[in-house]
Amino acid sequence: MSIAKSILLGAVLLMGFTEVAFSQSFKNWEGESFMDDASNAHSIYRQAIKSEDWALAFENWQKAYELAPAADGKRDYHFIDGVKIYVNKFQNETDAAKKEEYKATIDRLYDEAIAAYEDGSVIPTKCVGKPECIQSKIGYVYGRKAYDMFYTLNSPYSKNLEALNKAIELSGNDVEYTVFDPLASIVVYQFQKGKIEKEQAVEYFQKMEGIAKYNLENNERLGAYYDQAWKAAQSKFGPIETEIFDCDYFKPKYKALYDADPENMEQLKNLVGLLKKRGCAEDDPLLVELDGKWKTYAATTNAARKAEFEANNPAILAKKAYDAGDYAGAVSKYDEAINAETDPSKKAGYMFSKASIQGRKLKKYSDARKTALAAAKLRPNYGRPYMLIGDLYATTARNCGDSWNQRLAIIAAIDKYNYAKSIDPNVAEEAGKKASKYRSSLPDSNEGFMRGVKKGDSEKVGCWIGETVKVRYQ
Repeated sequence: MSIAKSILLGAVLLMGFTEVAFSQSFKNWEGESFMDDASNAHSIYRQAIKSEDWALAFENWQKAYELAPAADGKRDYHFIDGVKIYVNKFQNETDAAKKEEYKATIDRLYDEAIAAYEDGSVIPTKCVGKPECIQSKIGYVYGRKAYDMFYTLNSPYSKNLEALNKAIELSGNDVEYTVFDPLASIVVYQFQKGKIEKEQAVEYFQKMEGIAKYNLENNERLGAYYDQAWKAAQSKFGPIETEIFDCDYFKPKYKALYDADPENMEQLKNLVGLLKKRGCAEDDPLLVELDGKWKTYAATTNAARKAEFEANNPAILAKKAYDAGDYAGAVSKYDEAINAETDPSKKAGYMFSKASIQGRKLKKYSDARKTALAAAKLRPNYGRPYMLIGDLYATTARNCGDSWNQRLAIIAAIDKYNYAKSIDPNVAEEAGKKASKYRSSLPDSNEGFMRGVKKGDSEKVGCWIGETVKVRYQ
């Protein structure tokens, strides 16, 4: 018998077929005669959950689940949404027996979701051919299960910890930050009750710390949430931190790392920080030795590196001049950097910086355009120079003669944005927004009619721009 069927059969026997006769297989609706019925019920219950109409949600979820527990085979909704519905039942139920019944159902639905991923009944489109993606999804389910076990179901901590362990094991750095609080609470409690050793408590602490640090550095969208959740979880270790984080505990490990590679200065710096962080006394012999060696190395090396770096990198001096408001000096230093650079891509970057200063700060628009175009030639599909030219056209349009010529200048600017978007995906979103922003400033068709200029006719832009554009109207 398959894992999924074993889980389901055991659960059905336990519940005595109460509430709903749960499916014996993870069938999906694709290509089935009941596809319309299942998908319609799916849509109704999903909307009902959003509007918190739990009776309607349960009625239609039950139908969708019975017909196709795996939905369309690409998502775990019928399991996880079932959990949401039964959590609501559990929270609003006063009968103890019923609450235990719902609790068992919630636990089983989570196990079904896991089994459906494991046996391939559910494979999200983005996970096709990617076992690690499926593994992460399973870890995600374990994390959600652990969360509900802790906050809603009041499950035994030992069982809760098992689910948390699986979530971290399978999802790694992708585990949700919501597991931090329950994990920290359980670890501290278990340690205080003598159910886990100091080494285990430290290991859990370091795992969470590593996950939070990774996401803060690499997860732009949620990094701050990981950091915030970790800080809250870290504070929970306060009552036991003096018991598990002592200097003597960490010193042997750090000394072994140092002895294995004593000239590794980056490691030396990290070890000094760790010794201080773990509360070692200032006169601790190991800390004194390592800190003294690091300070001597850092002072000597930093001074030499700074002098050498600035001497060999006029671009750094250019940035300093720019920050100081010396724009002409910044251009001069960028010229030095450009002349010394052999890498076309880096040279293009320096030229773009120079062009930006010429146009935005020194108002030398023609020079800025010339430099920007030279930069674009050096680096394939480099859209940023064209974005700069478009900006200069747009910001100087008001100085390009009468209203008609001002609006022709806007066409020239939009053309540059569109071209940048067409060659460089890195600026595509920004270019699209800027082009859209200026569309309302395109020429008026009535004025064009009076001038005898039709859409698509070529017209030359006046002032410093001097480009020929294809006319288009608002």
